[in-house]
Amino acid sequence: MKKLGVIVNPIAGMGGRVGLKGSDGIEILQKAREMGAEPESPRRAIEALKIIAKLKDEIEVLAYPDEMGADECREAGLEPEAIGSIKSGETSPEDTMEAAREMAQRGVDLILFAGGDGTARNIYSAIGSKIPVLGIPAGVKIHSAVYAINPRSAGEVASLYLQGQVVNIREAEVMDIDEEAFRQGRVNAKLYGYLKVPVERRVQSVKSGGRSEQAEVEGMAAEVVASMEKDTLYIIGPGTTTRAIMERLELPNTLLGVDVVLNRELVASDVGENELFNLLNQHRGNARIVVTAIGGQGHVFGRGNQQISPRVIRLVGKNNIIVVASRDKLVALQPHPLLVDTGDPDLDQELSGYVRVVTGWEDSIMYRISNE
Repeated sequence: MKKLGVIVNPIAGMGGRVGLKGSDGIEILQKAREMGAEPESPRRAIEALKIIAKLKDEIEVLAYPDEMGADECREAGLEPEAIGSIKSGETSPEDTMEAAREMAQRGVDLILFAGGDGTARNIYSAIGSKIPVLGIPAGVKIHSAVYAINPRSAGEVASLYLQGQVVNIREAEVMDIDEEAFRQGRVNAKLYGYLKVPVERRVQSVKSGGRSEQAEVEGMAAEVVASMEKDTLYIIGPGTTTRAIMERLELPNTLLGVDVVLNRELVASDVGENELFNLLNQHRGNARIVVTAIGGQGHVFGRGNQQISPRVIRLVGKNNIIVVASRDKLVALQPHPLLVDTGDPDLDQELSGYVRVVTGWEDSIMYRISNE
């Protein structure tokens, strides 16, 4: 029987909804909890594991105890063998590394883990490229190429691999950034190494940080600003492409956060999910969301902009989402679609289809959005 190892980083992604841009470090984690952040990783792990549970009579599952995998496996309908030990409620990166080492020693065929870039780094530090792994995306800033595009895809790809229907593996980049610099608007990304992952189209690429042609981006910004309506809230997502819109308005912006504009004036900067939701309710939902696609990956929602949550998106409405991107960025993505991973599978399905992407002054194209 094939052996699957399951590791869940239970605190991964907690900083996203509240706008903390990560959850590394005890102080940041405590701040996230004080701001009302809820765990994201266990729920997303369960979504992936429910798909794998269809193979429960064909595979052997090893999991780290309690909230680091065993609880999620049982919730999904699997009966894992719990290995190792942890102090529940006080898990650490060292627990993740020890889990990976023990699973490698036990000869698992695949490690399925839920977390973010820090979790991928921990697993790489523990086992290098000894055995294949696959990540369930649950962090805030997922730059690494070891993750499936969403939890459901992680479950499907892992199932195919365990059944021998996906046989090829490749080396995928493990990337991470300095979170403290990230919170100050600087992206310092570093390549830490490579992990082996199954070769399948639903495993994402490494994030690309290239700069778009300036004239094209300025034209796109001019187009968006010219179309802004009176008494309408504009939620401006993170990124260098959307920054051009704020520069066109001559407003300060949070490069890696979410800002809100009303009548071409800044009304809130670097907002969290609750603040966004409250602003929308105060303004009776008359709003637009402006987002761009992550270069190299294509995610529109679910990577670095978790403040724009499912309930925020639903309140604004699908038809009030403005997607902006340079043609160069879209050409580099082809033949792949834009992607959504909001954490709400039903919403991801609703957002799928063709969307108008503003690419320049009086210039746009229709491009497909997919949730798989």
